[in-house]
Amino acid sequence: MSAKPKEQKPDPKAAVHVSAKDLHGHGVVFCPNPKMPLWSSHPKVYLDVAKTGDASCPYCGTRYVLDGESHAH
Repeated sequence: MSAKPKEQKPDPKAAVHVSAKDLHGHGVVFCPNPKMPLWSSHPKVYLDVAKTGDASCPYCGTRYVLDGESHAH
């Protein structure tokens, strides 16, 4: 019987880099993002990264960083 490998928890200090094409609406991203595993789900929150260039999720601490300009005005 082989042991199932443990899934790694995301590092809350690691940043998720997003570009203008990843933004929804007026410069927002949402967390959890589609690439996150189902077990790490929490209520969806919308984070405005266009104003300051970055934002952190209040639930899981994932930091989103906007690379380049948002083009959302």
